[in-house]
Amino acid sequence: MRIFAIFNFLLAMSKDQKDNQPQTDNTLSNTSKFVQENSKSLAVILGAIVVMVVLYFGYQKFYLAPRAVEAANQMYKAEEYAGIDSLADKAIKGDGSNKGFEAIADEYSNTKSANLANAYLGGLYLKKGEFQKAVDALGKYSSTGSPVIDPLVLGMLGDAHSELKDYSKAITYYKKASDKKSNVFTSPLYLKKLGLVYEDQKEYKSALEAYKKIKSDYPESTEATAIDTYIARAEAEAKL
Repeated sequence: MRIFAIFNFLLAMSKDQKDNQPQTDNTLSNTSKFVQENSKSLAVILGAIVVMVVLYFGYQKFYLAPRAVEAANQMYKAEEYAGIDSLADKAIKGDGSNKGFEAIADEYSNTKSANLANAYLGGLYLKKGEFQKAVDALGKYSSTGSPVIDPLVLGMLGDAHSELKDYSKAITYYKKASDKKSNVFTSPLYLKKLGLVYEDQKEYKSALEAYKKIKSDYPESTEATAIDTYIARAEAEAKL
């Protein structure tokens, strides 16, 4: 293989360089001697690396790529059902002919569609009031860099933990959601939810900080239109 030819060339060059080095250069001489004496071991190691690279790209091309296409095709009907409340169960479980998000997430793991299916599942479980299932599904979602989906998933985790009365985790996820990909749509939404949880926990100063951030950083947001009421309430409670 070409890579072995390159390796042998470099190995030969190392030997030539050894012969041409001044005797006083002990460090380079010792290095060349090591390469010469261990050329067989190095060749075995290089061969193993080549095999691993070939297997990796083969796995990507011949296994993951076809599965990704198949998973994407399966997503269409489940996404269609997800938009209709009365068909939520079919979106989750499938309809007998088409797979639901549960099967897609399970059977096509390591694909973008499976990752997105976990986000859908989390949202659907939240609607159904199955909050622990929502946490489990959303916890399997991996960040993709999406400025919309990534903060929404974090926010839904906050919602699920809030419903489970695990307020410390709810606070953690609302903070993450409001900071993730800062924007006028998701950031003020989760800052407001963060403030409400703080109020519920009687941490009024922290609630006030969240509300004031909406007013200062996102004045054009929907949440900012009535935020003065929340600020006044939190200020009043903080003085008590």
